[in-house]
Amino acid sequence: MATVTYDHASRIYPGTERPAVDQLNLHVEDGEFLVLVGPSGCGKSTSLRMLAGLEDVNAGRILIGDRDVTDVQPKDRDIAMVFQNYALYPHMSVADNMGFALKIAGTPKTEIRSRVEEAAKILDLTEYLDRKPKALSGGQRQRVAMGRAIVRQPQVFLMDEPLSNLDAKLRVQTRTQIASLQRRLGVTTVYVTHDQTEALTMGDRIAVLKDGLLQQVGTPREMYDAPANVFVAGFIGSPAMNLGTFSVADGSAHIGQARIPVSRDALASLTPEDNNKITLGFRPEALDIVSASDPSAIPVEVNIVEELGSDAYVYGTLKGGQGELSSPEAGENEVIVRINPRTAPAKGERIHVSIRPGQEHVFSSSSGLRLSNA
Repeated sequence: MATVTYDHASRIYPGTERPAVDQLNLHVEDGEFLVLVGPSGCGKSTSLRMLAGLEDVNAGRILIGDRDVTDVQPKDRDIAMVFQNYALYPHMSVADNMGFALKIAGTPKTEIRSRVEEAAKILDLTEYLDRKPKALSGGQRQRVAMGRAIVRQPQVFLMDEPLSNLDAKLRVQTRTQIASLQRRLGVTTVYVTHDQTEALTMGDRIAVLKDGLLQQVGTPREMYDAPANVFVAGFIGSPAMNLGTFSVADGSAHIGQARIPVSRDALASLTPEDNNKITLGFRPEALDIVSASDPSAIPVEVNIVEELGSDAYVYGTLKGGQGELSSPEAGENEVIVRINPRTAPAKGERIHVSIRPGQEHVFSSSSGLRLSNA
């Protein structure tokens, strides 16, 4: 087992000026499950491929343990990679697929068989060892790809969106299996996904990237409760956080007629560039339905109600608002509210909501950086 360290690692593709990965500084602890997450084109897969040796590192370096592997061939890095498309040999049995890398390395047949059978037992593949990949389901093929990585007993597992080709129910089931398997094996794992739900449920820590730049690293709870900037706030969480830019006067943010108190620390952090405005974030579950006479009431006209059984989400339009409110999953001037599904309002109805004290997130309107914990 080993740690993984990106030390100011950058990758610039030929013919481009902007780095795909820019000065990445990241340390993964021994045995840790770290998830790299971000939108398409953010540099997460490139970062993984740099660690695998499949992409050149144009500046900085990468270490596995205390060993600098920046210029080491992929086969000599003692890593095993699980790809999105499984990459199984169709003419080989499951057992031969899982043991192929060991065969190439000249490992004795008895040891190969022993390791393959051990991995198959862990992955519940024992009865499929003599089958060909075409006779397996998508989830079983993914487990074979995992088994091929496990039998190599590497220092580091690298996983590049391994669940993308699975259907929704199987994806939930398989991500649980991968997370529990990693904890049982204790192998350092770097996992790439664009799905923030996967990131929140699987990782010991999450690293969020955007445009090749690392935005924040932390535990799932830290990322959810204290996003470092507006991008992380809008990206982590499902449904997404409501975000709006509002004027500040008399120590409060003005959302229409509602007055939302802003902490003294946040007000003191405002700069002239903020132009006396803040970006306020509040999650759908941080809103309560209140009466219209409440001084903190924000009027919302219901556009649609999403019923999920145990929960319901109202997508509505902010009425009489002063400021720009939006959610990455809703439209402009729209707000998402989590409500009790048994008392869900009807489409076109007007409701009034207020933000629970202490559950708002305050960001600079100019830089997008977090100003305080409240």
